[in-house]
Amino acid sequence: MIQLIHDQFLHFSQLAGGIAPDYLKLIFVVLLSYPLAGILKRIPESQPAAKNLFLIGTSLFYFVGVFDLWTGIRTVMISSAGAYLIAKYVKGPLMPWIGFVFIMGHMAVSHIARQRRGDDSTVDITGVQMVLVMKLTAFCWNVWDGKFPDSELSAVQQDRAIREMPSVLDYAGYVLFFPSVMVGPAFDYNEYKKWLDLSMFDVEVTDKKGAVRKRRRIPRSGRMATRKAVVGLIWIGLFVKASSMFTVEFALSDGFLNYSILHRVWYIYWLMFGARLKYYGIWSLTEGACILAGLGYNGLDENKRIRWDRVTNIDAWELETAQNSRGVLEAWNKNTNKWLRNYIYLRVTPKGKKPGFRSSMATFVTSAFWHGFYPGYYLAFVTASLVQTVAKFSRRYLRPFFLSPDGTKPTKYKRYYDVFGAVVTQAALAYMTLPFIVLDFNDSIRLWSRVWFYTHVGIITMYAIFKSPAVGLLQAELKRRTNVTPVQPSKEQLQRELRKEAPPFGIPDEDLVVTDVNEAFAEIKELKQRQAAGESPLQAFRNAKAHVKKQS
Repeated sequence: MIQLIHDQFLHFSQLAGGIAPDYLKLIFVVLLSYPLAGILKRIPESQPAAKNLFLIGTSLFYFVGVFDLWTGIRTVMISSAGAYLIAKYVKGPLMPWIGFVFIMGHMAVSHIARQRRGDDSTVDITGVQMVLVMKLTAFCWNVWDGKFPDSELSAVQQDRAIREMPSVLDYAGYVLFFPSVMVGPAFDYNEYKKWLDLSMFDVEVTDKKGAVRKRRRIPRSGRMATRKAVVGLIWIGLFVKASSMFTVEFALSDGFLNYSILHRVWYIYWLMFGARLKYYGIWSLTEGACILAGLGYNGLDENKRIRWDRVTNIDAWELETAQNSRGVLEAWNKNTNKWLRNYIYLRVTPKGKKPGFRSSMATFVTSAFWHGFYPGYYLAFVTASLVQTVAKFSRRYLRPFFLSPDGTKPTKYKRYYDVFGAVVTQAALAYMTLPFIVLDFNDSIRLWSRVWFYTHVGIITMYAIFKSPAVGLLQAELKRRTNVTPVQPSKEQLQRELRKEAPPFGIPDEDLVVTDVNEAFAEIKELKQRQAAGESPLQAFRNAKAHVKKQS
């Protein structure tokens, strides 16, 4: 670390009311990424090595010149080199999962070290590593997809498949892309490669002679990047103000109990809103830096206007006005949700089937494990899964009453349903994410008790209703409204419908659990038999899945 730089942040920390110097450093490096990104995108297309070296050198300066993360460089090298070697030399269908276990396991060591240290006021390598886990596990899967013809891949897999192992320099540039290296957003290697060679920006133009040719050039992005920077700084300013007005320390103090229960719930809402502002700010700033470098480019919309939303990570308005838990998930930490969906949720799902118990559970466990090992994370995730389950039942059995009989138009009462849903969603969001900032198990339970466990009470009440004979009455009334004689669905149709509705983080229905567990054991048994018969691991893996699929 350059001592002169550190001394300046100590001085600014005192002027800013005691904000941790490392937090100021984080804002500094993100803002510094703007002018550096402007330089980066002006390096000629013919010099990709220069681009890579500029990216690598800048990230290394952030690590050691600003944050003194010498051991962090070693951590990044171990994870990156390990993933590259696994992807290149490990053969067979288990390669992506071996890479996943190695990368996640290495991050777990860092999480445990940070938790034992117990100092969240300093920036360590775990934030960088969390972004790296998404990029490297996706890289292993993309290399695996590159071994298959397009006919066996989805559209997303075709676009991201790596047909040829990248050079070490290109790979290092991808790993150490400085506009997003500290806090994200994450993206796939092929997106980086298309940015590096400018093929992402291919457009057809007509020259003076009438000939059509392709032109590669990063469009002007300064205005959009500036807008993101301004919005991000506003969010950061609001966070500084809110974090001084609403604190966990006061919520845990005896003075908090002098408030009425409604006042306490209101306080918890603003406490968690203030906590989200930090993420709104830093993600807006990093997105702006990526846009300025050109990586945010996402083609043209229907009006031929440039879309700069490739690496958008947050939609604050959608999240704060969400009417259900699905809306919250779609608006929050979008790139992490894409990673979980594309590289966990859908990868655990057998080919040709809808996601079920295995997919949901694997995604739930991965997301919790990725965040770390503080008890508060697991309290939050378990509660969130229960909230999603109840929300799914509400959508299935209550929402149709506020729509026309054919389900295509809202009734005049739908607006009240939407307002009620928004209020309940925001109240539940504040409650279930509270342990995320408290972290400690006892303090999380203590705070929940101070608001009378209102979300858990609601979950238990609604679950009891939806599992009671009252559901039969609701179904009968819905059938009467539609004036349609119901046709009893087959078990296969019911399971397909359940799989379609099963949320990534919720609790799947009982039929899916039994079906998927039985199929998993059948696949394992068939795989062992085929390997014992002399089939190669890859061929045995494919044939076992195909056999079980045919039998089911």
